[in-house]
Amino acid sequence: MTHDLRPGAARRLLAHEGRVLASFGLWLTRRRHQVGPVDRAFGYAGAQAATVYGLAFVCVVETVGVSFLVRDWPTVHAVLLVLDLYTVVWILGMQAAAVTRPHVLTPDALRLRQGARVDLVVPLDRIARVRRELRFQGAGGAGPRENLELAVGSQTSLTVELTGPVTHVSLLGQRREVTVVRFHADESGDLARALTAALARP
Repeated sequence: MTHDLRPGAARRLLAHEGRVLASFGLWLTRRRHQVGPVDRAFGYAGAQAATVYGLAFVCVVETVGVSFLVRDWPTVHAVLLVLDLYTVVWILGMQAAAVTRPHVLTPDALRLRQGARVDLVVPLDRIARVRRELRFQGAGGAGPRENLELAVGSQTSLTVELTGPVTHVSLLGQRREVTVVRFHADESGDLARALTAALARP
């Protein structure tokens, strides 16, 4: 019998949940996570905002409807209310994490993020080229293992090819070496130009 969860997976999941919930504080105070004074931040949450807020609205409507249906069973009502409200908080937390944890271009690295789930630091001297390339996730199988896709709203808009592998660690702790990273940025043109200029510097 095999197990998908490695030792420490529960700890990693709890840490992820903590980062998601902590993002509310950053969101409310209009701050961003670990963006230095000389760094440039590039958001990516816009592509999923309508979907996230629409889903949250549906969950609120469902919560009200279910509460009305089970009002005669106080215990059931209380349990379902807590679960439904936490679902809404979690959905909004995922958006808060995406807003407050943007991609970051530092003087020596490109930090690619996907909410509180992915945080990949790619040294600039490991980047061979960057290109704008709009791709949509289809129903086909997974791509090569050395390719990492950080899609937002089922799309990526930039592709970075590397001269050598960098290590990606998944949410549950699995490690793999990647040489191509596809990701989304709301202002993909600005990021591509800024990254190209950074790569051109001695």
